Amino acid sequence: MKILSKVTCFGYSGSKVTDSIYQEVYDVANLIAKEGLTIVNGGFEGIMEAVSHGARVAGGHVIGVTFYPKEATHFEGGTLSPNPWIDEEIKTPHYVARTLKLIELGEIYIVFNGGTGTISEFGLAWGLARIYYGRHKPLILYGDFWHDIIETFQRNMFLRKEDLKAIKIVITPEEVVKALRVYDKILVKRRQESGANFRGVSPEDPFNI
Repeated sequence: MKILSKVTCFGYSGSKVTDSIYQEVYDVANLIAKEGLTIVNGGFEGIMEAVSHGARVAGGHVIGVTFYPKEATHFEGGTLSPNPWIDEEIKTPHYVARTLKLIELGEIYIVFNGGTGTISEFGLAWGLARIYYGRHKPLILYGDFWHDIIETFQRNMFLRKEDLKAIKIVITPEEVVKALRVYDKILVKRRQESGANFRGVSPEDPFNI
C-alpha cells in the first residue's frame, strides 16, 4: 500500500477460537498485515482477538482501543482483559469515546458479523460515510449475510445512492485485500490530482472505479 495505513475491524466479542468465523477473520487479518497495514480493533476477545492474532503472526502492528466500565456487566461479555496480541493499547473513558476513536483511527473499515455493539459501530461509520460522502471512509462488509441485511434496508429504509456506494460486500479474505488495494490506488490518484491539498480520502466511489 502506498497511502493506506490503518484498517479498523469491528465484530462479535463472543466468538470463540473454535468457531469457523474466528479462523476466517484470522486469515483476513493475516493477509492485511502482509500488505503492511496496521490493524485497529477493540482490543478484547472474539473477533477482536482473531484479527489481532492473525495480524501479529504475520508481523503486523495491532492497536487495541479499550474501555473499562465499572458497572456495565454485559459489556464485551463481562470479561475485560486485553487480548495478548495487541502491540499498543489506547484506553478511552467511555463507550462512545471508544467508538469514536476506533472510527477516527481507521482509514477504512471492515465489519464482520456481530451483535448490538457491532451494529452501533457499523451504523455510525456508515452514517459518517454518507454525511461526508466524497471525502468519506468506505466500509467493507464481510460475509454473504450482508446481502440480506442491505436488501432489507433498501426495501424498508430511506437509503440514498451514496449510502450504497460507500459499502462493499465481500465473502473471502482475498476479496478484502483486493478492495483495499483498489482504495489505495484511488488515494494515490487523489494525491496526484490534489497535490498539497491532498487530505487522504477519495472523492470518488472507491469500489466502482
